[in-house]
Amino acid sequence: MTPERVPPSVPAGLRWSAATSAFQIEGSRPTGSTGRSIWDDFLERPGAIIDGSTADPACDSYRHPEADVALAAGLGLDRYRFSIPWARVQPDGRGVGDKTALDHYSRLVDLLLEAGVAPFPTLFHWEMPSAVEVDGGWLERDTAERFADYVTIVADRLGDRVRQWYTLNEPAMTTLQGYAVGALAPGRQLLFGALPTAHHQLLAHARAASVLRERGASAVGLANNHTWVLPLHDTADDHQAAALYDLIHNRVFSEPLLTGTYPDLESLGLPPMPVRDGDLEEIGGSIDFYGINFYNPTTVTAAAEGSPIPFDIVPTPGAPVTGFGPEWPIVPGALRDLLVDLHARHPRLPPVIIGENGASFPEPPRAGRVDDTDRIAYLAGHLAAVGEAMAAGVPVEEYTVWSLLDNWEWADGYTQRFGLVHVDFETGERTPKASYDWYRDVIASARAAAATAVGR
Repeated sequence: MTPERVPPSVPAGLRWSAATSAFQIEGSRPTGSTGRSIWDDFLERPGAIIDGSTADPACDSYRHPEADVALAAGLGLDRYRFSIPWARVQPDGRGVGDKTALDHYSRLVDLLLEAGVAPFPTLFHWEMPSAVEVDGGWLERDTAERFADYVTIVADRLGDRVRQWYTLNEPAMTTLQGYAVGALAPGRQLLFGALPTAHHQLLAHARAASVLRERGASAVGLANNHTWVLPLHDTADDHQAAALYDLIHNRVFSEPLLTGTYPDLESLGLPPMPVRDGDLEEIGGSIDFYGINFYNPTTVTAAAEGSPIPFDIVPTPGAPVTGFGPEWPIVPGALRDLLVDLHARHPRLPPVIIGENGASFPEPPRAGRVDDTDRIAYLAGHLAAVGEAMAAGVPVEEYTVWSLLDNWEWADGYTQRFGLVHVDFETGERTPKASYDWYRDVIASARAAAATAVGR
């Protein structure tokens, strides 16, 4: 066994998970389904998707959930993170829920429970109904109320069996890539004018958390994308640029949840958040755990004078990269540094869940065994970083690999593969990769070590 295949030593008690999202894996909806999301709209824009593909059939998981559940159970997962699409459950973003959609996710929950894997749903993984976006989407405060109504429908159907929930996935990416620069749906380009969407998402999370707790939820949180921000040069201008990027990518989302306040935006020339009386008290008391999705650090430098954005994102010097190239450098220690810094800023940090961590690398498109040693090395390095953070006192309780399956990767279509399981998108055939076996062995090894420690 080569060194990168040796299961890393992780502290006892860590829970294990893997994740997917509905729009990326499910494919064909049932005949007559009317739910349309902002991603259905976005992928129809010429050039929006790098390979011109659509999310159908993707993994065709809507018609074959048993196959995915069997793969999750085969890993020995404690929990399986999946998403429930708002646009499918409530096609117009108002009114009663779609019975066929609710029946499907109820069945998925039952399949997971029967397989001994706890369901851990995400209620918003970017699948906003088109009708809600037409009304303003996350730029409008009313969207928080509409989201809470949708969550009520789902919780009334599933809350008797589901106890742990993610409300939102990566609100930072919705704000920055969806509304600020237009790289993701809904494709708006508002730059700093997108910041109000952050507040409305956090408010929606808080409203949804109240709904879920009223229906028996034991743990509610969200998963935000976080990055460790590095200045390119040791200069005052680059440090200032890094601090600003850290604020809009990380702190605008973490501080309201962890402290009940926003950073001082106006002193930096940024627009104020549309906060009303009581909002921050509601948001500040809304999480039972803090979810962190982490993929890579971000290196920034001061932008040229006159630029509409005062920083540029640049390659991280000396770092190897994933299939995305310099956009996604591989620096496992950055995850440790991020976690330790977050704990230092917030000593009373609630339990932390790594809600996503993974990497895409070039792989063959057809079915077959993939010996993905590069993915194993990436995951092993980041798991070791989690262990180091835990040893430093950071209360990490769960680790989640993105993704269980190769899938349709948003604007990158089928050009990027993150899965522990290879998917032939022409036939739907699923073939576990070497990383699947490795992760299964890591989980088994960690459990065995924990059992031995208890027995001493």
